[in-house]
Amino acid sequence: MAPSAADTGLQVTHDGVVYAAEEVAHGAAYELFSTEEVDGFQRNPRPGSAFAWHRFVHVTEVTAVQGARDSAEVLEAPLMIPLNRARGWHDIHALSQTPAYAHDPTVAGIRRTAAIRRGTRMIKVLSARQLSGYLRGWLPYGFCYREHDVAHLRTPADLALLRTDADAGRDNPDVIYALRWRAADLYDFEIPLGDNHRGLGGMPAHDRVGPPVLGTGFTPSGRHIIPEFVTTDLADLPLPANATLLAYTPDGTEVVLYTYQPEQRGWLRMVGPQWRHLLAGVPDIAPDQEYVPSDEKNKSTRLVGRYRGQEYEAVADPPGEFRVLAMTRAARYPVEALSRRGAYARWRGVDCMVLRQESGWTRLRMCRPDSDGVAALGAQCYERGIYEAWAPAAEITDHRMVDIEYVLT
Repeated sequence: MAPSAADTGLQVTHDGVVYAAEEVAHGAAYELFSTEEVDGFQRNPRPGSAFAWHRFVHVTEVTAVQGARDSAEVLEAPLMIPLNRARGWHDIHALSQTPAYAHDPTVAGIRRTAAIRRGTRMIKVLSARQLSGYLRGWLPYGFCYREHDVAHLRTPADLALLRTDADAGRDNPDVIYALRWRAADLYDFEIPLGDNHRGLGGMPAHDRVGPPVLGTGFTPSGRHIIPEFVTTDLADLPLPANATLLAYTPDGTEVVLYTYQPEQRGWLRMVGPQWRHLLAGVPDIAPDQEYVPSDEKNKSTRLVGRYRGQEYEAVADPPGEFRVLAMTRAARYPVEALSRRGAYARWRGVDCMVLRQESGWTRLRMCRPDSDGVAALGAQCYERGIYEAWAPAAEITDHRMVDIEYVLT
């Protein structure tokens, strides 16, 4: 709870003024405090705070930091924007929000500076319904962000910009949820840039959920330049160890609700009684329970490791640990090779990921959605960029298992 900045002595220089501060997201952003009203600051709603005003700023908005604690955390490479007299920030922002500039080399060059490495913290903002889905077995998929790029967005009002669902207006406005996990491999993610996922950019409003896909690689925003990612082929990704489900409150507090433990194959409750009211609006969830999904054997994707010539289910704990999935510590051998295995198929000429099979029917997710494919499959949009349909199993062709090899160093 702030104002611990007064105790730590951390001070940050922003716009030429030194403020007491608190580190956010391992140094990707800072919460600044002031005893007086300052332009851009908001009332600090925390009771008993010594500072009446506060605001969150990204690390790239800070010119100096004094009193910071040493950290082993490696900061992500920031988004690099070449500003000059001819082309300022507002010009770049306009380019990032204009689909006609999806092929502009300046836009593409800027976008590619925000790169994912093994161990990058990724985040996906969730509705209450989506949070319930992850507790019951969903895997990371679809649109997401590097935590580094959105660390300054800490309140439900600010984070609502990143929602992918159609539940806005039905959820409690005083809380928003998120899934955070570490990237196991950079090849698990794509940039929706230019011709990559071109069909999403041309999707009419009546066939999509959430804001449009601009094709510039940036999320639609009137204020920010935020690089966005999608999982490769819009596929599910295996949950790594220590993924977390989070809640954010109006004062910018981040609350860890659950942590994923792969050996137990479930979400362990981390939140204390004082925060359980944050789960009151989540459908079909009891705040005092832990959750172990019952369909682990039917996952659409999993990690497969090889150890001494044998194949085992594996678990990732990025950036450096990839091991055999085992209950006993002695059996958690480091794997010698690793791959992500998923099922793919074609239906009516459209490439899809196979999610599950039930009673002669197959649940499919389109890998490269476009209007023609959506019409051919009768697919429905369930969240931004995600189109799924049920297909008769007998009509499925080219049903295959695909192993995507990770390079272990």
